[in-house]
Amino acid sequence: MVLHVDEDDKVIGFVPKLQAHQEGLLHRAVSILLFNEKGEWLLQKRADEKYHSGGLWSNSCCSHPYPHEEVQDAAERRLIEEMGIDCSLKKMYSFTYRAVLENQLIEHEIDHLFFGISSDLPKINQDEVSDYKYISKEALEKDIMLYPETYTEWFKIIYAEIYRKNISNFAELVHIAS
Repeated sequence: MVLHVDEDDKVIGFVPKLQAHQEGLLHRAVSILLFNEKGEWLLQKRADEKYHSGGLWSNSCCSHPYPHEEVQDAAERRLIEEMGIDCSLKKMYSFTYRAVLENQLIEHEIDHLFFGISSDLPKINQDEVSDYKYISKEALEKDIMLYPETYTEWFKIIYAEIYRKNISNFAELVHIAS
């Protein structure tokens, strides 16, 4: 079940996750960006078996809060479940997006974005994640420009927002995330 919400992120009710994606219902989500001590981004490659966006590169972790679960708790829980990493997370901002995916599924989310700093190596949950990598900002920028189809829609939106805010170096990220 996911939290069906209005434009102000107020809960309307609970709906099955697949139904929310089939009907394009606005629902609550969390996304996590982790950076290591070198300022590299930790990306995950979604498991091929995921019902949407399988095999695509994305942010460190993303999910939906359980009914009656705070977004901070959901972000921390899901980071441990997917990547095996337990670290301090700081909420940065929320954004709303809508994207039509493969199989005509629709992501329509109010996504709460969290940043964290950790140099721990992931212990991936292979039901959720097939691979991971650390990548510099410069290499990521080039890769997204050359191969945008290999990244999830929401991650491209997150990346563009961070790029737009001109967060350009690790010192800024440490300051923001601490």
